[in-house]
Amino acid sequence: MKVAGGDDGMSTAEYAIGTIAAAAFGAVLYTVVTGDGIVSALTGIVERALNTSV
Repeated sequence: MKVAGGDDGMSTAEYAIGTIAAAAFGAVLYTVVTGDGIVSALTGIVERALNTSV
């Protein structure tokens, strides 16, 4: 028995949605990592580590 319409092209649509989701996640991650809060926090950690006396 053949289903009307079938599933032709379904995997292509899934790949397209997966690619869009991955690109969106990458954009969000880039925005978070390059934000001022993260940069200043990492700078503070490095400065504190370099200024400690052993």
